[in-house]
Amino acid sequence: MQKVVADFTVTANIALNSGCHALVLQSSGELLPILPGQFVNVEIPGNKEVFLRRPFSVYEVDDASCSLTLLVKILGRGSATLARVAAGEKLSLVYPLGKGFTMPAPGDRVLAVGGGSGVAPLLFLARRAALPPDSIHLLLGAKTEADHIDVQKYTDCATFYFTTEDGSQGVKGMVTDHPLFGKLSRYNKIYACGPLAMMKAAAAGAVEKGIFCEVSLENLMACGFGVCLCCIEPTVKGNLCVCSEGPVFNINDLTW
Repeated sequence: MQKVVADFTVTANIALNSGCHALVLQSSGELLPILPGQFVNVEIPGNKEVFLRRPFSVYEVDDASCSLTLLVKILGRGSATLARVAAGEKLSLVYPLGKGFTMPAPGDRVLAVGGGSGVAPLLFLARRAALPPDSIHLLLGAKTEADHIDVQKYTDCATFYFTTEDGSQGVKGMVTDHPLFGKLSRYNKIYACGPLAMMKAAAAGAVEKGIFCEVSLENLMACGFGVCLCCIEPTVKGNLCVCSEGPVFNINDLTW
């Protein structure tokens, strides 16, 4: 798949909660095809202490307006700088990178499990899947209600379930405490992205029930092309670069 370095213009910076921003970026030309699960590498502007690009999952794509949206969760200097960019500023992106999810087929019954910034590719997946809302269930976990982002505009393409560690929204506890985890056999495809323990729990449940399952890994990355080898993941096929051979992997290919 073709990859390019391209300048994008920030058209909006929307605070989704105290720790997450949605950056809407306008391409100066035609947008290359982007699959749910793929990512971009962003050059951090105006911060000489951050010289490596930062990877971000694509949250939304609007082909008609040649724009894409990134979900930026503030974790360090790079993401904190991006969270402060203003409309009109330019950002340099390398995209599209990595391999995306296997898209659901008509008639599939899907469970997507997400936490933290891992909700971004799953919401993109739900939008592109074009399944009835009752055929794709998104189970999202967070520490507290304030950490969840507003998913109201996605209710036309998925049914949502929530957990919070403090019980302020949905079921109290981790995503594995939700009743849906006791009903995995109703699904024939499971997707997960977020904290490693959460993804491993989803993968274990899928293996036990013999359900197709893909996870999107969030290993530390630098180059995005499989050159620097800092994102290596052990697999049944040997050590693979998450940035180029992933970030999406079938759980049968992992050594979990």
